Amino acid sequence: MKTAPAIAIQTLSKKFGQQTAVDRVSFNVEVGEVFALLGPNGAGKTTILRMLTTLLKPTSGTIQVLGHNLQSEPQAVRSLFGLAGQYASVDEDLTARENLQTFSLLNGLSFREARLRTQELLEEFSLINSADKPLATFSGGMRRRLDLSISLIARPKIIFLDEPTTGLDPRTREQMWKTIRRLVQAGTTVILTTQYLEEADQLADHIALIDHGKLVALGTPQALKEKIASKKLNLTFQNELQATQAVQAIAEATNGIVQQTDNMVNVSFNEVDDITKILTNLQVAKLSANDIQIKQPSLDDVFFAMTVGKN
Repeated sequence: MKTAPAIAIQTLSKKFGQQTAVDRVSFNVEVGEVFALLGPNGAGKTTILRMLTTLLKPTSGTIQVLGHNLQSEPQAVRSLFGLAGQYASVDEDLTARENLQTFSLLNGLSFREARLRTQELLEEFSLINSADKPLATFSGGMRRRLDLSISLIARPKIIFLDEPTTGLDPRTREQMWKTIRRLVQAGTTVILTTQYLEEADQLADHIALIDHGKLVALGTPQALKEKIASKKLNLTFQNELQATQAVQAIAEATNGIVQQTDNMVNVSFNEVDDITKILTNLQVAKLSANDIQIKQPSLDDVFFAMTVGKN
């Protein structure tokens, strides 16, 4: 028997006056997965996130969260999720321990339960050694981990992460990725918005790509990349003259786009057999590349092809 989705959205729309911010969007988020909402600034993904977290009422459409109707049971839905934004919600005048204990009490835990839950979270998010230090001494990554730990006090089944690694250095971002993966392994469902396409590629099981309020693509990262059929073959020659000669030989072997920049030639291709034809033609022309690289389509290619390329 198939498990009901963590979130089920049907023909969701939101209008502000005459402006349609979200236009009949539908998708499901399965239990225990990372689901990424991607799109250009102003595409509508933040509006969708605000509706999912009960901060905005939909104009039309339905949202089901673990079987609960969000519009008719908002209180029940709020008890099921946690929200960690890109800006920390912590009290700067308190230590990490004091922040966690305070928010634990606000979540209805007893004093004893608050102390125990605080200790668990400090250890889980590697903050134990800094638990009683002023927040002014915390790095951006430490603050982000603290904010995430606060959103998990009530052990929510669903966690919304809005730009969780914005402004973090690559090493700290990698640490946050590991934290998110641990949450998923423990059974938490994660809905992620991010401007870092590599982050979505690394973490997401499924991606919804939003543009101008509409759902323009939905699928796994690999499936979306496969929609951008052409791959790239990058060849570097000894000099510009050889590259110019190679362009003619390559053009006779493939219908793909051939571009030259100085001593480099870039070729788009769809079939692996095209590579064999290209290399055979170069051999016949007595041209040898110093370096050959095959580049698979990336989420950047998907993003530009399906959003920016349409504007």
